[in-house]
Amino acid sequence: MDFTFVAKTFDVLHISPPSKLTLLEAQTLASAHVPPYPPDMPVLLTDIDSRELALHLKDVLLTTYPGEHVIFVVEDGKMKEERLIEFSGDEFPKGFSLYIPALGEGTSFESFAEIVAHLRAPNGCPWDQEQTHESLRKHLLEESYEAITAIDSGDFTDMREEFGDLLLQVVLQSQIANEENQFNVNQVIHGIHSKIVRRHPHVFGDLKLEGVDGVLTNWEKLKEKERSDKKVEKGLLDGVPLALPALSQAQEYQDRAARVGFDWPEIEGVLDKVKEEIEEIKNAETDFELASEIGDLFFALVNVARWKHIDAESALRGTNIKFKKRFAYVGQGAKRQGRNLSELSLEEMDVLWNEAKKQGL
Repeated sequence: MDFTFVAKTFDVLHISPPSKLTLLEAQTLASAHVPPYPPDMPVLLTDIDSRELALHLKDVLLTTYPGEHVIFVVEDGKMKEERLIEFSGDEFPKGFSLYIPALGEGTSFESFAEIVAHLRAPNGCPWDQEQTHESLRKHLLEESYEAITAIDSGDFTDMREEFGDLLLQVVLQSQIANEENQFNVNQVIHGIHSKIVRRHPHVFGDLKLEGVDGVLTNWEKLKEKERSDKKVEKGLLDGVPLALPALSQAQEYQDRAARVGFDWPEIEGVLDKVKEEIEEIKNAETDFELASEIGDLFFALVNVARWKHIDAESALRGTNIKFKKRFAYVGQGAKRQGRNLSELSLEEMDVLWNEAKKQGL
């Protein structure tokens, strides 16, 4: 690249060249889905030679920049300033460059990794400096559940915040590992990048697969080969985390078993199994037998959810939330009557409960 060209471009823009700049030929983004550079740095895209490429670049940029973000079109000593959402590339059909100012401080993964490293540095935060993989374990679990709660609420503002808290845990754990010469966050990213490419030969290779079932079946074959290559004596279900909630764990066990053919041929067999387990609960003679049969019933119900493509854990969480709202309504009804909840009869509670249902709670 002729850096005289870069200097001339900034002369046209009437601004001083920035201390940091990403310089890319626009054609390198022709197959991109998101900008392949940190957006907290300005970028100069050169040699945009077609309207098709210009519109593709617009789509890519809009995945990261807001529509109101101001960009600059430069060609042969001329410049036009416009909002990204209005950009079309029609003004300079013979070819042009595009200057995109930085999105702002703290908008790249790299800047986030830096701020986490700063927390752990000698001039950082005493609390963060004391943390270990083990001490952060409970926080990782808590943040995971808070992210799930945000998803269940459908509140996108909460989701955005909780995903950030969860990302902090991943980056902080990686920073601790880096300090101990165990691994770093780039190796974490490279590992999952390689795994995604390896496990999606139908996307990044030439393999042809039919639908989701074909993808999942091939996925199990690939994971089985990975276990064999590692010479790790693990069964199909050993990769399911023991710390998973029981419903999620049961559904994952069933999913994996089904992918290798261990499944009922029709859902009627699953429903019959539910009826069978209910009868066995009725006939249980000891507390041990009762607990065992109730567990079997839960497992069979999870299988029904799996067959119907319902996430059992999310379904039960949804019902828990619904119960909480309706029962809160019952409690508020008692309060409106100047009574304690425990003073209501079951029939009175049931009236309030049905009122809550009618109100959509």
